[in-house]
Amino acid sequence: MAYQKFRDRQKSPAKRFLLILGLVMFAIYFVLGILIIFWDEFPLLYGVEKIWKIAFASLLIIYSFFRFYRLIKQQQHEEE
Repeated sequence: MAYQKFRDRQKSPAKRFLLILGLVMFAIYFVLGILIIFWDEFPLLYGVEKIWKIAFASLLIIYSFFRFYRLIKQQQHEEE
C-alpha cells in the first residue's frame, strides 16, 4: 500500500525536467534583474539612464516571481 502511494507520487522524467527548467528560468530572470540594478556598467544596457535600468530590472524580478508562482500552482494542481 505505501509503495503504491510512493509510486503514484513520483514524477515522470519529463515533469521533473520541466520543474527543474522552471526553477532555473526563475533564477536566471531574478539574478539578471539584480545584476542590472546593482551593476552600473551592465554591458547590454550601457548608456541607458539609471531609472530605466531599474524599471526594466524590476519588471524582470516581478516576472520571475510570477513564473515561480505559476510553477508552484502547477505542481500543487498535479499532486491533487
